[in-house]
This record gives sequence, structure tokens and C-alpha cells, in this order.
Amino acid sequence: MTTTEAPSADVVFDTLFAYQRSAALKAALDLDLFSAIEEGANTVAALATRCGASERGVRILCDYLTTIDLLEKSGSTYTLPPTSAAFLSQRSPMYMGSTARFLLMPGIKNNFDDLTGAVQRGGVAPAGNTVSPENPIWVEFARAMVPMMAPAAHGIADALAIESAGPTRVLDIAASHGIFGITLALRNPKVEVTAVDWAPVLEVARENAAAQGVGDRIHLKPGDAFEVDFGAGYDVALVTNFLHHFDHATCTSFLAKVRRALKTGGRVVLLEMVPNPDRVTPAVPARFSLTMLGGTPSGDAYTLGELRDQLEKAGFADVSSFSLPTPETVVVAQAI
Repeated sequence: MTTTEAPSADVVFDTLFAYQRSAALKAALDLDLFSAIEEGANTVAALATRCGASERGVRILCDYLTTIDLLEKSGSTYTLPPTSAAFLSQRSPMYMGSTARFLLMPGIKNNFDDLTGAVQRGGVAPAGNTVSPENPIWVEFARAMVPMMAPAAHGIADALAIESAGPTRVLDIAASHGIFGITLALRNPKVEVTAVDWAPVLEVARENAAAQGVGDRIHLKPGDAFEVDFGAGYDVALVTNFLHHFDHATCTSFLAKVRRALKTGGRVVLLEMVPNPDRVTPAVPARFSLTMLGGTPSGDAYTLGELRDQLEKAGFADVSSFSLPTPETVVVAQAI
């Protein structure tokens, strides 16, 4: 005789209360709780003093963070697991606190208060459109995302074997913080970068380039990427975190514009959340489609096959992909 395990409602409750997870993480970052623990304030009393908070509040917050594996608890002391030490303590060069604050800002998060409407419409309401012209959230994005994008920037440099590429003209489209072009310039002194984005966003790229000592090789071209004249003769075009905001046909026509800016034999580099063909794995790239449903009129997370189709129709061949330690994928193709 076999018995059937009774269904559990845990996943339903976890999902209904999921907003508490992001709220708890934001509160801990606001209080700089993770840095405090790494610096030795690892009891409720010590953390309350260090963070300027109540002991009751700190106890409840730390215990909650322990239940979601962002802290570890032994007796009355708390420690950081490796993930929190790497990404949530300001002592780490990979600190993602600014990234978290961007992802939780009202212009991003509040669109999901009407996800039902987005499902019914097939996209975001006009008032919440994150890709509306010169939307100020992209200045915040540029200031927030460098730690999260640094591993991808080095992954792109590796995929291009940029150190041995010699003199290289790079077109950095939707350059944002500029870290992708800046990294190429740092790893090859013969790289010259033309960065395209809205003027206020490019100011962040200019600041970052100057801070890294490559400001003289990062040239700014402000404007709408769909309208600005890129010029021609580039060896490399970077199209990072961009295509997912638009529908398949728009991506294809935009990539054709990029192809016209490249030399024959030049390379285009995409950075995207790329789900498997089943569109439900891996979980983080697969879930990204919902982010696009909630924030754009027609964006999506594209599979490698869909990206290959866009590239080939736009005049590219030899499509290859490279995995990263982050959830994104680097895709490289050659202009024919």
C-alpha cells in the first residue's frame, strides 16, 4: 500500500510573504548590518549600538535573515555566510548594496503593484515605462550597477581576447556606467571607446572613466541609440543589457544598424539574461521575462536561439556564447 504525501502550503506562504524578504534585505543594507557583523559586532546588543537600532528590531531582523540564509547563527552570535560576505558587506569589492537599492526603487518596484494589468495588456502601462525617453532611473542605474557588472565586463574582455587585439575601436551602446568600455581600455592601451547613451547618463560614465585613468580614450556621443549616428569602421560593438527591453523585430532592426557601424569581420558583443529553450530554466534568467513584462511595453528575455536568429537576420554569423559567474550570458558574433 502506498501513501501520498499531503500537499504543503509552504511555497504559497513563502510567495505571499516574499515582499518581506526584499524589505528585510533593504533594511539590513540601510543599517549596514552585514559590514557591522564582519567587523565584529556579532551580537544583538553590539549590533544595536553599532547600527543605531533597537535590540528588539535587530534580533528579529537578524533571525529573519538567518532563515533565508543571509546570516548564520550560533548561540547568540551571528556570522556572515560566504555569499553575504562577498556581496553584502561594504568591505568587499563586490558589494551589491547600491544595486539592491536601485532594484527596489519605486520606479522599478511599483510597476509590480499592477502586474495583473501588465498581464492583461501584455506590457507596462505608459506611466511606468522604464524605457521612456531619458527616464531618470537610468542615471540611478548607472551609479548603482558597477559592482554587479564588473565580472561581466571582464568576461567580455576575455571573450574578445582584448589584450592581444591590438588597436581596437569600440562602440559602447547604452554605455550607462561605462564599465564595459572602461575595462577594455584598461586591459588594452590601444583601445578607443565611443560611448553612446543619454547625456545625463554619460556623465556617470565620464566620471568613472576619469577615476580609472582612461578618460582620454572614452569619447562620449550623447543621444537616443535608435537615432544617433554611430559612425562606421568600428572593430567591436558592445550591446549590453539592452535588447531585452524591446520586441524581437525591433532587436533585429537595431542590430542591423549596429552591423552598419562595424567593419566586415568586426564583432558585436551582447550581454543578456538568456533562458534555456524551455524558458523556465535556469531560474534567474527565466524569471527575467517577468521583469520585462512589468517594466516595458514589449521586452523579453531571449533564448540563445532567438538571439542567434536576430543576429543572423541583421548580418552576423559565427554566433558563440560564454557563461559568467553572474546569471547573464555573453554572446559574440561576427559581421559578414
